[in-house]
Parts: sequence; C-alpha cells; structure tokens
Amino acid sequence: MKLNNTKPQIVVVGSSSIDLILKTSKIPKANDTVLANNLTSYLGGKGANQAIATSRLGAQTSLISCVGMDPYGQQVLRNLNDEEVNVANVFEDEDEATGTAYVTASDEGNAITVVPAANYNLSSKNIDEAEKYLLTADLILTQMEIPSKTVEYIFSKAKKLNKKIGIYAAPASRLSNEIIDYATFIVAKSTDLEIIFGEGNHEDIIKHLPNKLFVRDGANSTSYFDGSEMKYFRKNPNSEAHSMGLGDAFTSGFSIALLHGNSIEDCVKFGNEVALKAADYRGSQKGLPYLNEMKELISYAY
Repeated sequence: MKLNNTKPQIVVVGSSSIDLILKTSKIPKANDTVLANNLTSYLGGKGANQAIATSRLGAQTSLISCVGMDPYGQQVLRNLNDEEVNVANVFEDEDEATGTAYVTASDEGNAITVVPAANYNLSSKNIDEAEKYLLTADLILTQMEIPSKTVEYIFSKAKKLNKKIGIYAAPASRLSNEIIDYATFIVAKSTDLEIIFGEGNHEDIIKHLPNKLFVRDGANSTSYFDGSEMKYFRKNPNSEAHSMGLGDAFTSGFSIALLHGNSIEDCVKFGNEVALKAADYRGSQKGLPYLNEMKELISYAY
C-alpha cells in the first residue's frame, strides 16, 4: 500500500442530511409501541459522509449537494466547512427542508427511514453549475440518495468529460446498463445485488464485473472477482461496533487508495481498514479516520 505526496481531487455528488437515532430494545413491528432509551442526532447523508471521509484521508474534496434553508442546513454547511470540504456547490433550497434519516437502533440491528426532502431537488442544472470542479476532478463519487435522473446525468457528464466515477449503489435501485458499463467501480451490499442488477446467482453477477463490483457484507467483509478467482477480505469489528456509514467509509478508503495508484487488492484492504475505524463510533461521520492514523496503520500492515 502506497500513499504518494499528491493531493487527489475528488468531487462527491450526493446527499446531505441529519440522522436522528432512537435507541430501543427492539425494532417495532406494525402496530407496536416501543419506548426509546434516548434520542440523539448526528450529521449524515451518503454524499456528506463520503466528502468528509475523503477530505480526512487527504483529498481536496468538493461536494455537490442540496440542503434546506433551515437550522439543519446551516449545521450541515458549518460541519462541511470545518472538515475542509468545498461547499461552493452545496445549494440551499427555498422550498424543501434539509434531508433527515430516522434510525431505530437496537441489538437486532438498525431500521432506517429516510426523508430525502432537499436532496431530491438536486438536479442536472446543479451539476452543470459545478462543471469547473468536475473538470479538475481525478474521481467523481456518487450514491443513490439523490434522484435517479441526477445519477444518470452525472454519469453522462463524467463520460463526456472522460472522468473516473465510482458509485455506492445504496439505497438500492436498478442501475442502467450505461452506468454499469461506464462506472470505474461499483460498491453494493450483498443483499441488494438482485435489485441492482436483476435476478441471478450472486457469484455469477460478481464474476460478470471483474475488478469493478465490490460486494459488502454486514461484518465488514468485501468480495470481488479479480478476473481469475473470487477474492474475499474480512476485517471484523469488535462486538460494540456501529454499522451506520460503513459502506461510505469503505468506498472512500477504496477511492483514496485507487487514486494513489494501488492494486485493487490493496484498495479493498484499505477500504476495509477505514470502515473498521468508522465502526468504533455511533453516527456515520464521527469515527471516520484521518490520513495520519491510517499512515501509522499501513506502515506495518502492508
């Protein structure tokens, strides 16, 4: 694993939101009433998560996103500024509130309800307004918490500008052939493969996209096909691990390693290490590691 002295240029196109987390003894079923132990709030949104993660890992990162003109939106903008993310293209929407996610967290796992709000007003016009940043990007990152037509548009823009682009395909929906063909890499949850790619055996789906599709499982494991054989890498978190945002953390670590010219195997290992660090804290952003932490780790792990 190598890290050179260059500062990768990354543009993230995606969501910004506030995560409201209810800690309960169990996930309520229909018609249940469950008492929560507490309610906490954290900054989130897959776009903001990846922007902050890549910035902490040494990239010069810009975010194209949309928030409401409300206190949550101001909180998001202040946080991004503090994390040295360029917010010149985080647009403030007059008509919609900042996106929110309501998370019921228990020992059974998490149940998440997302209210996209302003995130669903991110449009092709916003992408065009940010073109000068896209022109200098080494990599574009996106996810699926913004309108599908905006995701399609950023892919067409990336192709026109001959830019690398990666996608974390969550929340899962079907990807077009154009996105699948042009993507530099795709990160997906193992439980979502049929939604994203259509019916089929999971291993066959993975083998159809060698060194492009990276499949994540719950215990911080990543599998992919290298063109010759299936590869499996696992970095188990401790028993107190928190699972929110691990896919964003992995995607960010993978991206940074890729832009530093590492092998696909080392990119996956680094992504897993970044996700492992993130799992130590509740909330999607608090545990995201800084480059200096990772330099200390990889000095003896690779």
